[in-house]
Amino acid sequence: MSPNEVIAILARHGWNSSFPDFRDASPGHVRGVLERFVREVSSEQVRAWEESIPQLQLEVGEVLETDATAANHTAILEYELPLESRRPDVILLVRGAVVVLELKGKKKPSQADVDQASAYARDLMCYHRHCAGKSVHAVVVPMHESGYQGVRSGVHVTGPDGLDALIQKLQPDWGKSVLSAGEFLSEDAYRPLPTLVHAARELMRTGDLRRIHRAHAATEPALNELKRIVHEAAETKSRRLVLLTGVPGAGKTLVGLQLVHAHFLDDLAVPRANGKPTAPAVFLSGNGPLVEVLQYELRGAGGDGKAFVRDVKNYVKKYSGGKHLVPPEHVLVFDEAQRAWDKDRVAEKHIDQRTPKSEPEHFVEFAERIPEWCVVVGLIGSGQEIHIGEEAGLVQWRHAVEGCEDPGKWIFHVPPGVQSIFTGSPIPIATSIALSLDTEIRFHLTSEIHRFVGLLLESGDYAVELRDISGRLEQSGYHLRLTRDLDNAKKYLMDRYSENADARFGILASSKDKDLQRLGIPNDFQSTKRLRVGPWYGDGQEKSNSCRNMRDVITEFQAQGLELDAVLLAWGTDFVRKEGKWSIERARGYKRGAKIKDSFQLRVNSYRVLLTRGRDGTVVFVPPLVELNETADYLVAAGFRMLEE
Repeated sequence: MSPNEVIAILARHGWNSSFPDFRDASPGHVRGVLERFVREVSSEQVRAWEESIPQLQLEVGEVLETDATAANHTAILEYELPLESRRPDVILLVRGAVVVLELKGKKKPSQADVDQASAYARDLMCYHRHCAGKSVHAVVVPMHESGYQGVRSGVHVTGPDGLDALIQKLQPDWGKSVLSAGEFLSEDAYRPLPTLVHAARELMRTGDLRRIHRAHAATEPALNELKRIVHEAAETKSRRLVLLTGVPGAGKTLVGLQLVHAHFLDDLAVPRANGKPTAPAVFLSGNGPLVEVLQYELRGAGGDGKAFVRDVKNYVKKYSGGKHLVPPEHVLVFDEAQRAWDKDRVAEKHIDQRTPKSEPEHFVEFAERIPEWCVVVGLIGSGQEIHIGEEAGLVQWRHAVEGCEDPGKWIFHVPPGVQSIFTGSPIPIATSIALSLDTEIRFHLTSEIHRFVGLLLESGDYAVELRDISGRLEQSGYHLRLTRDLDNAKKYLMDRYSENADARFGILASSKDKDLQRLGIPNDFQSTKRLRVGPWYGDGQEKSNSCRNMRDVITEFQAQGLELDAVLLAWGTDFVRKEGKWSIERARGYKRGAKIKDSFQLRVNSYRVLLTRGRDGTVVFVPPLVELNETADYLVAAGFRMLEE
């Protein structure tokens, strides 16, 4: 093995050379280098290289014949994205641009092929430091086609013979420089945003979260402000209530997890009778599936998931008894604090309590038992109240502090957007814009997903405006697809992620639908109750209960606060378009005696959750039922693109 080949393997790519060197290399030599790089290479892959390498060399040679400066261009084959297992087939570094080629041994590429190439270009633009400010183009090359075929979903499609002309066309400015191979291939240049599941693994394994180019700037001010408040509380021996707001997908949970894992807390913890707390902070959530998934991942990463992530209900039960136990933590992070249970719901679920209190009242009481100082952090989202008893709102937290035993030791820290709720309170208020996260990072920095979904769920006809937004989403690499054939939806996702074993995708459906089960979607209560969400989200396709096998189904209750790379949403008859408005008349009823303020809004919020779980996009399966025809038509008019049969 040559020194260059060793360097290539260490740098996680198969081939890297200038255009002239690639053109002049023996095809067999290039193939041999790739075979030594790709572990367990299949015979199909070898045949694909044998077919494609000579044609690529021919096209590169034709570029060199018409453009002498192309000698400075670079061809990189089988580039493995750092921190991932995906490999784009070919990366071309040309004048002022990066061109990503996906080679397919067919005549007509599928929508999955096109979307796969689109995702490569999107991720390089979002997460590669040196691709910022450069044009990044996705190209699908069906090897059995000829000539340029046009643009599909923002992706160029061309037969191999059209590559030379397309490469010349995609260079925006002949005066711009060419990105060097050294810059592009540097190990720290590409830092993708991990899913919440992957982030939990990283935090437990390394104690830190990778610094993400561009996305990091969206959350760093908030984390720094929280650290400042914690240090100030410890120094002044005071108590703080901090509210951190953010649009859905802005990284609130990631910020909360990073805070409870912060090493500086160990130095600030006050010793107790049994020594210093080993875990001076805890992440608390009333979202049972989120807790189960995080604990499953943290345990799998070699740590104690329950030390850092706990269920709110069990925490309240433990510390609200007559023994007045003192929590071992100093920092309590309450996830989705706007959904904290009111007194009635607590009374219903904690029947052993003589004097029911709201969850905020309980947590303020617990915090006051902690010696010297404490910080209660409430992570605040919006529009996702899907459980009964979650509609009382943020004012509960104000009332809890004002009514506690020693309110004089407390200070409120809030972002400007919720300051009005606390205006007039005798408790001191400090406002900070850093406590408001307004950049969506879940969807690879695409900014209009929630606007699109919010408008889609309105009862008026907004198809024209929605189609404009969906067009921009498509251009930014976020895909909205629709089919009325379940097998077609499954095939699309299997093909789309066939080369990405780490990707997670699965079926979601509404808990209140009563027709999907007979169509092969087991969203009934018993089926979803038996499902273990930790393995469903975390395990690979080799495990039968993995989401990737698309057998088991989760509902909005098991999806909220979590995410997948893509979602197959089975649309139910519980929420349908009827004469231009949304209707829930076919929805399965709530339990008798349930104290519901607005059942329609709960269904809207449920579909808001279901439609915003996929980071790359959403595939909607609308069953071929007459009562869903208007729904399917509206989704298509709004910009969902039909998958080919």
